[in-house]
Amino acid sequence: MRLIGIDPGLRCTGYGIIEFTGKHPTLIQYGTITTDSGHSFSRRLQTVYDDVSDVLREYHPDEFAIEEAFYSKNARTALQLGHVRGVAMLAARHARVPVSEYSAKKIKLALTGRGSATKEQVQYMVKTLLHLKDPPHPVDASDALACALCHHQQIQLQVSS
Repeated sequence: MRLIGIDPGLRCTGYGIIEFTGKHPTLIQYGTITTDSGHSFSRRLQTVYDDVSDVLREYHPDEFAIEEAFYSKNARTALQLGHVRGVAMLAARHARVPVSEYSAKKIKLALTGRGSATKEQVQYMVKTLLHLKDPPHPVDASDALACALCHHQQIQLQVSS
């Protein structure tokens, strides 16, 4: 099973693709999608949509996991993040890839056993679980891989129950 995880952001959206043969994950690819802050909001959303669509076409994931929006003190930031999440999920639906959403707390809990884990702790667990020499950088890509790993864990929990 091939999974893609997405850590949405207007400036930088992380993605990570992992594949499971049995219970063991293999890293396929990770990276970021960046938008130009000098462009209009709608053009930046188009960039996210187009680039997520390109990644989906290139790697053919079976499922798509995305981090849920967090509640920001800044309403504008929260609304913009919602738009980014929306276009990423739309790209997945257009590619006929099922979408699942996870809170940051659930992702942290799945990887570290603590819902309040630091980004560094999550990065360490991503490195460990994927048997990498170094933690994936930037943190947006690491968080996307964490989201994909969390999704696989949730699938395994459903199968075993």
